[in-house]
Amino acid sequence: MRLFKTLLLALTAAAVLLAGAAVWWLQRPLDMKAANGADLPLPVQIEAGSSARAAAQTLVDAGVQTPPLLLFAWFRLSGQSRSIKAGHYELDAGLTPRSLLDKLVRGDQALRSLTLVEGWNFREVLQAVRQSPDLAQDLEGLSAADIMARIGYPGRHPEGRFFPDTYRMVRGASAASVLRQAAQAMDQRLAQAWAQRAPGAVVQTPEQALILASIIEKETGVDSDRALVGGVFNNRLRIGMRLQTDPTVIYGLGERFDGNLRKADLLADTPYNSYTRAGLPPTPIAMPGWASLMAAVQPAQTPALYFVARGDGSSHFSASLTEHNAAVRRYQLQR
Repeated sequence: MRLFKTLLLALTAAAVLLAGAAVWWLQRPLDMKAANGADLPLPVQIEAGSSARAAAQTLVDAGVQTPPLLLFAWFRLSGQSRSIKAGHYELDAGLTPRSLLDKLVRGDQALRSLTLVEGWNFREVLQAVRQSPDLAQDLEGLSAADIMARIGYPGRHPEGRFFPDTYRMVRGASAASVLRQAAQAMDQRLAQAWAQRAPGAVVQTPEQALILASIIEKETGVDSDRALVGGVFNNRLRIGMRLQTDPTVIYGLGERFDGNLRKADLLADTPYNSYTRAGLPPTPIAMPGWASLMAAVQPAQTPALYFVARGDGSSHFSASLTEHNAAVRRYQLQR
């Protein structure tokens, strides 16, 4: 009997010590060291379909300094082993086994951002997407038409279809998913702008509004001028006057444009030459931001038919050709 009591006490003491060690381990920050010696945070990718045991081994292989069996045992004993989510994670210093499991169960993946800038054309959008080290590149070798089909917009021209903004995504997200998100954002913002269309706006469809907004975007970087630029183009479209805007001509030249717009370029007829053709070009020429979308559907009420850059980013607006020519001499020719 005495031997039994002694054994029971020893087992009880061992259990208490084991429980204490477990509590200590669960609350102690894990040591982490990347296999290649890189600084923290530690990148870890948990593959889809991974078991709790495989996830534990992946974490240790990535640089979490603890026995994988111990980590796996904790996952199982917690009752949350089946709730661990696949994805790309970044592990910072200070994570305990408890907070590590919480992170994996929440699916708190590493986030990255990609910024699409107002006024970019589709070629520039693709360049930014393809240069991002955080995206899975699944658009390589695809034509513009194939890309639009891949993201759910078959038969749609890609120009101007993406809303310029900063997009947050998990590290390793597909390039197609980010473009899809940006295209859906443009659909939403264009619909919001169209719902606020002023009665005097000449654009008759959301598509026309998008095209006009893209021209406004390229014509000025000053928010206070956008509605006035929209007003000038609104006036010209109403009376059948050609838009005569350089950005459309430049867009029509494509990669042939070397930074110098020549008189011959203004005279060469293309679908995008607003000096030789009346009305709007066939497609947008860039990505318009929200201010330009609103300027297209709510143009300023102005008698102006002309504007010229002052040289400081803003424009001078004129109602007559005589006044406009005087402004050109003042601001462009400096006479």
